[in-house]
Amino acid sequence: MLGLMQRQELSISSLIEFAERHHGEGQIVSRRVEGDIHRYTYKECAQRSRQLANVLDTFNVKQGERVASIAWNGYRHMEMYFGVSGSGRVLHTINPRMAPEQIAWVMSHAQDQMVCFDMTFLPIVKAIHSKCPSVKHWVALCEADKVPSDSGIPNLLSYEALLVAQPTTYTWPELDENTASSMCYTSGTTGNPKAALYSHRSTVLHAYAAALPDVMCLSSRDSILPVVPMFHVNAWGIPYSAALTGAKLVFPGPGMDGKSIYDLIELERVTYAAGVPTIWQMLLGHMEPNKLRFSTLKRTVIGGSACPPAMIAAFNDQYGVEVLHAWGMTEMSPLGTLCTLKNKHLTMSEADKMKVRLKQGRAIYGVDMKIVDSAGQELPWDGKTYGDLLVKGPWVVREYFQGVGDKEPVRPLIDGWFPTGDVATIDADGYMQITDRSKDVVKSGGEWISSIDIENIAVAHPAVAMAACIGMAHPKWDERPIIAVVKKPGQEVTREELLAFYQDKAAKWQVPDDVVFLDAIPMGATGKMQKSKLREVLKDYKLPDLR
Repeated sequence: MLGLMQRQELSISSLIEFAERHHGEGQIVSRRVEGDIHRYTYKECAQRSRQLANVLDTFNVKQGERVASIAWNGYRHMEMYFGVSGSGRVLHTINPRMAPEQIAWVMSHAQDQMVCFDMTFLPIVKAIHSKCPSVKHWVALCEADKVPSDSGIPNLLSYEALLVAQPTTYTWPELDENTASSMCYTSGTTGNPKAALYSHRSTVLHAYAAALPDVMCLSSRDSILPVVPMFHVNAWGIPYSAALTGAKLVFPGPGMDGKSIYDLIELERVTYAAGVPTIWQMLLGHMEPNKLRFSTLKRTVIGGSACPPAMIAAFNDQYGVEVLHAWGMTEMSPLGTLCTLKNKHLTMSEADKMKVRLKQGRAIYGVDMKIVDSAGQELPWDGKTYGDLLVKGPWVVREYFQGVGDKEPVRPLIDGWFPTGDVATIDADGYMQITDRSKDVVKSGGEWISSIDIENIAVAHPAVAMAACIGMAHPKWDERPIIAVVKKPGQEVTREELLAFYQDKAAKWQVPDDVVFLDAIPMGATGKMQKSKLREVLKDYKLPDLR
């Protein structure tokens, strides 16, 4: 027997329709490439999204075809989220921090038909446009008078000129909720990037789940600053959840330095922010020497890579901001876990609460997870036993768009579970903690050493700005850890001082064998440390003989 309920497909267009009808006056604020601050409402965003859908009809972009964006976080990018996907096309958000040859590769792989880009990225477009034969239309996200006549891009169009010529009315198509909505490529740290292809159903369910009280806890009373890029897994789904809840959105545009972020937080009375640790490191680095405080910021979600304990403590103890540790993947839309405390934790000491906050958190509804050993046997949730982390759920990919290459046409599921490539523990309360990427675990004398733990200790030293632990070949122990360190400006620490700092913080056999001081640690397109490139930098390094 079937239920007697109305059948209504879940669609991205329904989110912006709801926003327009029920909180149309809600604000969307953007720092623009042009240098000014732009303000408008959800009602205006919905109207312009419909105009964009009309533009795509005019250019005969067919349903299911890909429209790419190379853009900062801003209102025009937001309009693409709804105008492209809502009209049945697929939005392909491109990470401009990828190498130009990788950008050209993903455009060809996706068979993009139209590309819309911020003028900041004109040099990238000039370098790659001739290598992207599928692209029929190049559109600059600006007014007509800002499009240079000598751009070097044949028939370069103005986004604003295209929109103004279109009516503000549009009937969103009725789509099967499993229709593809958007796609995002992985960062391609090993081989070519791989494409996760999201659906309307997966996106709306993810938006619902992200807004829940024990997840991001978003509401119309929030002013949200998504510093996490809109080209990085749809800004963790925040633009969709904001439309669902009516929260004020504050977009940082190209201003990603500590001063610009702080000024925007204060100007727009931001209550909630989201980003990767490197962004918050710059923010705290600006605030501390200038003795600045937050007047409204109460919570921040930190994900993308493990958040150092020192950063959580700084936000919480010095600035009164609650840090919500999060974990996910491009292949998971991206949210998998978020670390909010249970009622039982509220009476704990601050030290014990910190132990919980350092974990990546508990699964949100819609995500199931387990850890397994090398034979695929499920391991206990005791907070100590670690194994390979597997996940499944309605917003987790089952395979990659067009596979991942000739030798591996799909990323195989394991009995319906997606292998994340992470090594983790899960405790009795369901809190998961990433101990490492499987490829980054240091295997020493038959024991595994978590590179994340070693890095967190180093970053807690007052002279250390950034640290990366990697394993180096050892004749006796297979591998031994070393720590590569970038010092804070004006600070000094010696090798001996830093190694001594590990005393009583790690088992003796886990302490790094050496410290290597660098001017910079290689960073990937999504703000994560690239240990593969770090190993290339240190290819001639030899471990000290400590046998």
